[in-house]
Amino acid sequence: MEEILKNFDVEGEVESIVPFGEGHINATYKVTFKGTDKEYILQQLNTDIFKNYEGVIDNINNVTAYLKDIIVENGGDPNRETMTLIPTKTGKYYYMTEDNKCYRLYIFISDSICYQSAETTEQFASSGEAFGKFMRDLDKFDVNKLVDILPNFHNTVVRYQNFVNAINNDVKDRLKTVPVEVEFFKSRENFYSTITSMLESGEIPTRVTHNDTKLNNILFDAKTGNALCIIDLDTIMAGSLLYDFGDSVRFGCSTAREDEKDTSKIHFDINLYESYVEGFLKGIGNKITDKELENLHNGAIMMTLECGMRFLTDYLEGDTYFKTAYSDHNLVRAHSQMILAYEMEQQKDAMINIARKYRK
Repeated sequence: MEEILKNFDVEGEVESIVPFGEGHINATYKVTFKGTDKEYILQQLNTDIFKNYEGVIDNINNVTAYLKDIIVENGGDPNRETMTLIPTKTGKYYYMTEDNKCYRLYIFISDSICYQSAETTEQFASSGEAFGKFMRDLDKFDVNKLVDILPNFHNTVVRYQNFVNAINNDVKDRLKTVPVEVEFFKSRENFYSTITSMLESGEIPTRVTHNDTKLNNILFDAKTGNALCIIDLDTIMAGSLLYDFGDSVRFGCSTAREDEKDTSKIHFDINLYESYVEGFLKGIGNKITDKELENLHNGAIMMTLECGMRFLTDYLEGDTYFKTAYSDHNLVRAHSQMILAYEMEQQKDAMINIARKYRK
């Protein structure tokens, strides 16, 4: 690791390099230097998932450079309120080892804290405000500059076709065990094109989307408790605001963890939804369109159905994508998303009214 660090444009003698964070995709380390308060995050990018690593780095550089200008205009600190990549001594923002491992170096944002789940309703609302502000600040960013890192990542129509293929192939002879689950997702086939159709027709704008809007991808200021910086920008791509909003709701408004076996514990919490909507709309302000506002509930339902469908697809295909701890782990996950999606559908009118209530 010390030899790798020598390739980046930093000076000093390394004091420590220790594993950092709870991420499952990239290998992450915190680096400190002797005699200085400067700290860094050294990260090995998972090139099995992110094969176009140059595109990933370019996207991050373009977006953070744009954000830094916005932050400075607003009187903020660009080194704390967005991520900062450190270049190598050759001017690149990544370093490839002889065995083709890709590393990058970030400035470590001190006096910050990351939560795995919301400890209070106010904190969840703050996360909504942070992601809304992220959208607002990038409202004028030219999405044509972004590389499509994971094509069709949130194209639910494509995800459904993958699901149908898994049914038709039934490579693990599991189809006979899930007739109810299959019917649940097949019965909603006509819904899956709702967002993609609006994007294609221009009814809703194509925006910069984060695509992994969980609470643990926000740094909070350790002193004030306020949301400080959006992190984990590897999946930055062009897409719909409804995707990012929906995935936050899918994950954050559940009363149980994603793989809870006791289905009686799994519910969609409409009060948490209201707190998130209030925060999100405060953050994005007048940059949300009327069409997007009227479809926020569809974003939440869509992302929940899509995630459940992906879990069930992986179960049918033999658990080749998501890490599993037991034989029906993906099926348990699919059940949780089915319950959440169904309860969202039942409370659709309430969700619509909440969005209208907090319209700025």
